[in-house]
Amino acid sequence: MKPFFVQIRTELGKSCEVATAIADAEIASEIYSTAGGWDLLVKFYLEDGEDVGRFINEKLHSIAGIRDTYTIICYQAF
Repeated sequence: MKPFFVQIRTELGKSCEVATAIADAEIASEIYSTAGGWDLLVKFYLEDGEDVGRFINEKLHSIAGIRDTYTIICYQAF
């Protein structure tokens, strides 16, 4: 399994709705609300060989209320 994180900026006032939609879709491992320039930090896992870009475009960007995303690819856990 390949972990990666996505920081999400939502439309104003939509962070709880977006977090709930992600949770309801059962595609995320963990979902956190955050302070600062991003509203949510979400941890995902994909099977080796699955395409991160396709996953984000098809599963995440289709959720209403998401304005912007920033993907962080993980190499190794310590």
